[in-house]
Amino acid sequence: MQTTQHYPEPTVGALIFDPAGRLFLMQSHKWGGQHVVPGGHVELGETLEAALRREVAEETGLSIRDIRFVCTQEFIYDPAFWQPRHFIFFDYACQTDQTAVTLNDEAEAYVWVPMDEALRLPMDAYTERAIRACLAQQAER
Repeated sequence: MQTTQHYPEPTVGALIFDPAGRLFLMQSHKWGGQHVVPGGHVELGETLEAALRREVAEETGLSIRDIRFVCTQEFIYDPAFWQPRHFIFFDYACQTDQTAVTLNDEAEAYVWVPMDEALRLPMDAYTERAIRACLAQQAER
């Protein structure tokens, strides 16, 4: 296994809900074409929330609000990603008032899907765990 990392990389992920309560998922070649949430690395000097807003805007063109923490996950050289990496995921749920999406080159397609249908789509285990954690939080409210 060849990697240039010296430390785990903190990353953020966004479970984005539109005004109708549908979840945004995108298909990414970096994840074998699986459905994932938008997100990425935290830059030096950047807060987790600022990184989340930046990554969502870069990957989807969406602006987000009402950000709340969902869960943390460890990703250690899992072959689900296209290259060997060690990530620490910080996943958040948030809202957007937009539904028009402009994808960058990290995604091939996207869907807005009701939460009860989301888990029927092909997705990586980390996206599934984040969705299940979000559903559990919603049930507690």
